[in-house]
Amino acid sequence: MKNLTIVLKVSVALALLFVMVGVIIPEQMEAGLELTQSFMFETFGWYFQILVSLLLFFAIYLALGKYGNIKLGTPDSKPEFSRPVWFAMLFSAGIGIGLFFYGVSEPVAHFSVPPSGPGGVAESAVGGVTYTWLHWGFHAWAIYALVALALALQQFRYKSPGLISTTLSPVFGDRMRGPLGHVVDVIAVFATVFGVAASLGLGSQQINSGLVYLFDVPYSFTVQLIIMVVITIIFVTSATTGIQRGIKYLSSINISISAIFLIFIFITGPTLFLLNTFTSSLAHYVETFIPMGLRMSPVDPDEAGWTQGWTVFYWAWWISWTPFVGMFIARVSKGRTIREFIAGVILAPSLVTFLWFAILGGTGIHLELYEGLLVSGESLETALFFVLQELPFTALVSALTVIIITIFFVTTADSATFVLGMQTTGGKLNPPVQIKVLWGFIFVAITAVLLLSGGLQAFQTAIVVSAFPLSFIIIFMCFGIVKTLQDEN
Repeated sequence: MKNLTIVLKVSVALALLFVMVGVIIPEQMEAGLELTQSFMFETFGWYFQILVSLLLFFAIYLALGKYGNIKLGTPDSKPEFSRPVWFAMLFSAGIGIGLFFYGVSEPVAHFSVPPSGPGGVAESAVGGVTYTWLHWGFHAWAIYALVALALALQQFRYKSPGLISTTLSPVFGDRMRGPLGHVVDVIAVFATVFGVAASLGLGSQQINSGLVYLFDVPYSFTVQLIIMVVITIIFVTSATTGIQRGIKYLSSINISISAIFLIFIFITGPTLFLLNTFTSSLAHYVETFIPMGLRMSPVDPDEAGWTQGWTVFYWAWWISWTPFVGMFIARVSKGRTIREFIAGVILAPSLVTFLWFAILGGTGIHLELYEGLLVSGESLETALFFVLQELPFTALVSALTVIIITIFFVTTADSATFVLGMQTTGGKLNPPVQIKVLWGFIFVAITAVLLLSGGLQAFQTAIVVSAFPLSFIIIFMCFGIVKTLQDEN
């Protein structure tokens, strides 16, 4: 590998340093992560709430405003992928693993322990679904859309490298080509690494849980490490085939299988209850998603803790994912207008997400509310398989679920290594295979260290810490979008 960039050298060195510290002093790292998480949640929760709400309003303004007909590319550019394939790719890269990990567990958790009022009663069923929609709906996809838009404008209209730093060029000019730009890109790399590592960690935990239900395999760090190693081999192989083959085909296959899975749950589950829950939750979401996106509860410590542990964490998670998902969405969205792009990125995935959590979460809530099963007593990674035990063809569907999660694992890691390859090779649209393989193994090492240093809590801390500096970059990115579009007229 010749002509290694400064961003690659610094990023790899820092990543290896993090891995070494985690291996040598895991207890101290865990304690430090716990202390950092508490400080970040309590001190900057208000900031994340306000920022993400403003980003949503800004995305809506761009879609509905006078710039909506501007293309991501030259005026005669045509989309590289059909709409179904485009949607499948951005969806698989965006939130695939999380849908299975939280599909049952989060709505049931909010039903059992809502931010306010009594839990575990009929009145909290709709809220259980609605609060989950808040975290996975319009707000999340608006963040992705804006970062992807900023990247696509610079990359396809002005032929700039596909780097986060180039999106700030309209604001800071040529300074982005020097050390300041390198700092921005290194921050983006680390946010990507920690954000995706969290998803890979969740994926390995849930695959392990599925193997427990199917084959009585022990639930342990060792098993999860073996799972990550096996899947690393798979996604490294996929990464060598490029975006036109590996990621494209795996994404399309996974969306199709996931649709079959969702329809099965809908038909064999409490169908009428699910339809009523979806309808009522939709009304509740429209009524509450803006105030809930700004809620901090300064006088109620329990409610404040819920907001910090759920909503603020999610906003930080989506922000940390933006370099990864934003670059990937930008890469596959050339030729679409701003209006079509924002509508596609925000509305279509949100609608599918709403259906997903209403059906899976609604089934879990129904089992606990009317059949006396303590679904809320299950861990986040086991709740889905616990619910599947109550439906027909348990073994077959559980095995299919493990396969789907595995493919999502592969597509997420595959897409992430592709994007990190772009970020650390000066924005190359087709980064060298060796660079993608290198980042694949670094992903696994960091995921293993975080699993060893506190599991989900360690992931949460790494996400929030990496998202904080990146959030300021996103603010400047939005100014860059406005300046770029104004120069178009």
